[in-house]
Formats: sequence, structure tokens, C-alpha cells
Amino acid sequence: MGLTCVHSGALHGVDAIGVEVEVNSRSRGDIKFSLVGLPDTAVRESIDRVLTAISNSGLRWPDKPITINLAPADVRKEGPSFDLPIAIGMVGLDEEKNGAFKGGALEKCAISGELALDGRVRSVKGILPLTLQAKKAGFRAIIVPEANAAEASIVDGIYVYGVPDLRSAVSLLQGEGNIRPEKLDREAFFNRQRRYDIDFSDVRGQAHVKRALEVAMAGGHNLLMLGPPGTGKSMLAKRLATILPTMTETEAIETTKIHSVAGLLNGENAFLATRPFRSPHHTISDAGLLGGTSNPIPGEVSLAHNGILFLDELPEFKRSTLEVMRQPLEDGIVTISRAAGKFTFPSRFMLVAAMNPCPCGYLGDPKRECRCSPIQIEKYRQRISGPLLDRIDLHVEVPAVDYKELKADSGGESSEAIRERVEETREIQLERFTAHPDVTTNAAMTSKLVREHCQLDKQSDALLEQAMTDLNFSARAHDRILKVARTLADLDGASDIQSQHLLEAIQYRTLDRNLWV
Repeated sequence: MGLTCVHSGALHGVDAIGVEVEVNSRSRGDIKFSLVGLPDTAVRESIDRVLTAISNSGLRWPDKPITINLAPADVRKEGPSFDLPIAIGMVGLDEEKNGAFKGGALEKCAISGELALDGRVRSVKGILPLTLQAKKAGFRAIIVPEANAAEASIVDGIYVYGVPDLRSAVSLLQGEGNIRPEKLDREAFFNRQRRYDIDFSDVRGQAHVKRALEVAMAGGHNLLMLGPPGTGKSMLAKRLATILPTMTETEAIETTKIHSVAGLLNGENAFLATRPFRSPHHTISDAGLLGGTSNPIPGEVSLAHNGILFLDELPEFKRSTLEVMRQPLEDGIVTISRAAGKFTFPSRFMLVAAMNPCPCGYLGDPKRECRCSPIQIEKYRQRISGPLLDRIDLHVEVPAVDYKELKADSGGESSEAIRERVEETREIQLERFTAHPDVTTNAAMTSKLVREHCQLDKQSDALLEQAMTDLNFSARAHDRILKVARTLADLDGASDIQSQHLLEAIQYRTLDRNLWV
């Protein structure tokens, strides 16, 4: 055989593009290897790995000039995932020494994997989007590293074969060996993966904060907690994912794709069925938050997609880093332009932040005296820009917990009980926005939808007008208040926003009310 064609794929953002690996041998000329088709350094280096792996697996390639083409030629190919398909293509050139592949085997499957020098097949990142692309292209099967088989098997409607080494992959294509398709009990897997080890009942006291957190999760609202150190802000934030609605299978696959491309999955954690909770350190760079580098990978705002992005000690983050987050908060996507092309990563997350009320942390604490001057407090507060604060719907004060509450037998309601109310409220919103598939929560309402679904009676309208005047709320804060009020009405099962809903929504604008200086 002078030419073999092996099907594989290349990652582009969080999706994959089909790639044909064409391996051709010429009858004349010096023995050399040419690799074309816009490969990056890792792909160009694969020739040495592939040749050594083939030799150490007891296989052969023709002693002839070999050209390897990765098509389409205008798509950049990155990473070591082309090792296995290139090796399969080269082995297929010498049927006399290696044996022939089963008729139609290469036409029916896609192949991806990195090779070790001894022929072992190592795991690669992005197997889930590569498997989804293979299914979309109509392939019946995909051959992947054994370590990636569980991740790939999440995709229904395509056979997944996990191979430990090159020799096993060749035997499989020749119709030999004992490798069977990876099988997954999807329902049992999802139920097992959706369990949390933490619960809202772990937290003692802070009933009003828990109420605000429930409101935020019910309406998809961004939230800021402010209070002295040790009051439970981080503990509460870590439990927020447990009261969010259970991820649908579509959301789970979408979320797992992002983590797969970032290389964050492993055999024990091959799929994300619980909502992500990301908590980057305040020293994170702009690229780390948004995603970037020369070969763009998802940043923290994308890794938190469909979940929570928690920024603890918010004023300690560089202001420039916080500012670049404003657009993803509005658009739900991150677009990165590089010479290799334009990459788009989803970033529809809920922002939850925490901060102290002042540099020392004890402003307003009844037991400890604040050592900060008004100027220091104002400078500390100004590290967070007004436009960013406007994008945070709820500002909640978290005071120190009373000793009696700490010693209470129970921390209150369980996450399951709260989640049931949140899910019921989300169902109301899904029904409300049936005609607007891009809008699934009250927080995502456009200005037009706010005017349509957040109408006030005369009494409530007068209340809001007075608050806007007395507290100097911005136009964006006006809409945020109405969105939160709409969520409060939904939680109560009310068809219209009432004055008590509006008053509660207004009290969640602590920073706008300028109460701590």
C-alpha cells in the first residue's frame, strides 16, 4: 500500500475540526520523512517519537521516502494527539511485515493519542470534543488512549475503544485482540457524579445571608459578600453550587468540554456532572482569568461556565484584571484573537465575590475596633470600579456569628431543600422566556425584557423613584434592582412585583448606599 488515510481531529477553542492524516511512501529517493499541513512544534517532533514507538512495538515501516500530510492544510495542528494516527498510517504502508488492516476499518473510525517511546499510548487533552466531532462526522467508532476512554464514552452513539499501546491499536484494526468498546451506565454515572460532600446545613447562623444567596442562585444573579474575617463568607460561597439546579446532560457535556480542552480531567474525574466552582488566587493574570497564551486555552471565567466563579478578597485583585472581566459578565463568551485565528470560549458563570469592609477588616464589628481612617477605607473601596459593582446584583453584609448560633444543633435547611425552591423558581423563568432561548434567568433579561416583565404598580414605582433619587443609583443599578425584585416575586409565586419584593431588592445594594464610611 503506497498511501494510507487515517481520520483524526484538531482542537479549535472548545470544539474540534476533522483532520485527515495522509501517509504516503514513494518508491524512489533517499529515506527521509516530510511532515506538512501547518503542524506546530509538538507535531513536527512527533516523527522521532513515532519511529521509535513503531520499532519498539515490533512493527515496521517501509524503507522509503515518506510524506505525511495533515489536511486541511489551512488549519493549525497542535499537540501530540497526532502521534497515534501517524503511526497507524505508517504501519499500514507495510502490510507484508505488519499484516493488513481489516477491510474498511480505517474508513469507519477516528484515532487520537500520544505515543511514548516504548509504544504506550498516553492520554491527551480534548478527547471529549474530538469524540463529539467524530460522531458528528458519521464515524462508527473512535480509538483513544485507555486513560481517556471513560471521558469519550460519555458521548452516546459511537463506539469508544481505549487502547493501552500501539500494538493493541494495530491488532484492533486488524480484527484481532480482545479490546471491547467502553460501556457506561449513564444514569448511574450521572447520579454518582452529582453528589456533593458539603451542605448548606454545615453553616451555623447567617440566615439573612443564606436568604440572599438563595435569591442569587434562583435568579442567576451576581453577588458580593462583605464582612469581617472569619464570618463564613468563603464557607458559604463553596456551598453555592450545592443549591444550584442540577446540571442537564447538555450542560454537563458543555462544561466537561471546556475542562477537557484545558487538560484538567483524569480517569477518576473524567466527567463533570456537578457545577464547577472556581476560586482563583488574587495574583492571577489577565490571561489566566480570561484565557490566552499563543495557543489559547480556557481561562477561569470559562472554567466556571455553568457554575460559580468565586473571587475572595476582591479588592486585592489587580484593577486591570477585574476590568477585563466586565465584558464576559455581559456577553457570556470570551473571544481571543491570535495569528492562528479567532477563538471563542463560553463563559456564562455566576460571579460571587467576598471582601472585607476595610483594609483591617473590622469596620462595623461590634467587638473589635477598626484602625482605618476614612481615606484608607475610601481608597480600599475604590479598588473596585463603579461599572463592575453595577454588574453585581446583590451586595450582602456578613456580620460575625453569635456564639449561641455557633453552638446550635443544626445549621438550618439542607442544600436539597433550598435547591428544590431554586429549581422551581428557575422553571418559572424558563417558561417565561420560552420565546427567548438565549435568556434562561431573570439576571439575563435585556432592557426590553425588563420593561415587559418587571412592571410596577404606582406604590412600588414611587418607592423606586425615591430610592433612585435619595441613594443616587445608576441606570444599570435600576435594572438590577428590578431583576432581583422579579426573582423575589418568583420565589413567592407572585405574578407581579410587589412593594416588599422591591424593598428587599433595594436593601441588597449595600455599597451603593455608601453605609460604611
